[in-house]
Amino acid sequence: MSDDASVSDPENPTATIATTHGDITVELFEQRAPRTVENFIGLATGANDYEGTDIEPGTGAWEDPETGEKRIDPLYDDVPFHRVIEDFMIQGGDPTGTGRGGPGYQFDDEFHDELSHDGPGILSMANSGPDTNGSQFFITLDAQPHLDGRHAVFGQVIDGMDVVEEVGSLPTGRNDDPQEDVSIESVDVDQ
Repeated sequence: MSDDASVSDPENPTATIATTHGDITVELFEQRAPRTVENFIGLATGANDYEGTDIEPGTGAWEDPETGEKRIDPLYDDVPFHRVIEDFMIQGGDPTGTGRGGPGYQFDDEFHDELSHDGPGILSMANSGPDTNGSQFFITLDAQPHLDGRHAVFGQVIDGMDVVEEVGSLPTGRNDDPQEDVSIESVDVDQ
């Protein structure tokens, strides 16, 4: 997918992921993956009401994995891309930065026949098995068809693929952790 890709459906929301290496803009496939997109937007923007908001997908509320406290601020702000595998993907969205954290809930996989890991720039949910989606996501660096039916696609990069590729080429340690700080500074959603 090139940096000049266009939105496939103007009705779809977009999100700009501001990182320490530049901005990545993604189109979110709201019609084909509504629960997954709602969850991502909720965690990106946070909740409006502390008292009236349950910790569950789409509400924007989440549980701090270190303190167990309910949070309503945006989860993705200042969260690292904790896993980078060259020619495969970059992964972020874990508030602990370890690859083991999440929002304090899980939700079911949401697959659509027309959505696949058919090239670079595919935005998809990271998980630890069926129906274990939370806050972690990844962006592909190349086609990854073996992930179809295992990880839910919910968007695509429409601008900033050069940033994804730059992050994807960073040197990593034994556990695929980048040796240079690369973090999500914020996510701005345009609905």
